[in-house]
Amino acid sequence: MTPARGAGRAATRSGGVATKPVPKRAAATTRADEAPSVTASCGCGCSGSDARDSAEGGRKATAVDPDIKARNLVRLRRIEGQVRGLQRMVEEDRYCADILTQIASVHEALRSVGRALMRNHLTHCATSAIRSTPEAAEQMYDELVNLIYTSAR
Repeated sequence: MTPARGAGRAATRSGGVATKPVPKRAAATTRADEAPSVTASCGCGCSGSDARDSAEGGRKATAVDPDIKARNLVRLRRIEGQVRGLQRMVEEDRYCADILTQIASVHEALRSVGRALMRNHLTHCATSAIRSTPEAAEQMYDELVNLIYTSAR
C-alpha cells in the first residue's frame, strides 16, 4: 500500500488510515485576570478538538443554520439523482458525448454546493478566527489557502 499524498503531515484516525491534516486551534485562556475565551471556534458550528476527534471520526458541526443545511441537502439529493441517471446511461450504452455532458452538469452542481459551504465558512468560521488572536488568524490563513487550492483543482 502506498502512502497517501501528504501522509507525512497527516493526522491519523483509528485504523491507521491517513486523513487530511487537521489545523490546530488555539487553546482557551483561563487566567484569573482574563475572561475565558475560545479562539478559532467555528461560527457554522464546528467546535474544538473534542468534537473534531469524536468516535465517528472527523470534525462535527453543532449549530449549522437550518436553512443553509436544508438547501445543501436538497442540492446533494438532486446530485445523487443525477449520478444515478449517469449510471443508467452507462448501463444502457448511451452516447458518450451525452454522458460527458451530464458529468459536466454534476461537476457544476457540486461546485455550487462547495461555493455555498465556502461562503458560510468565510462568513462565520474564518472571520471569527481572524478576529480572535494572531495565532488563530495564522492557522485560519493556512486553512483557507489549502481550501482554495483544493477547490480550485
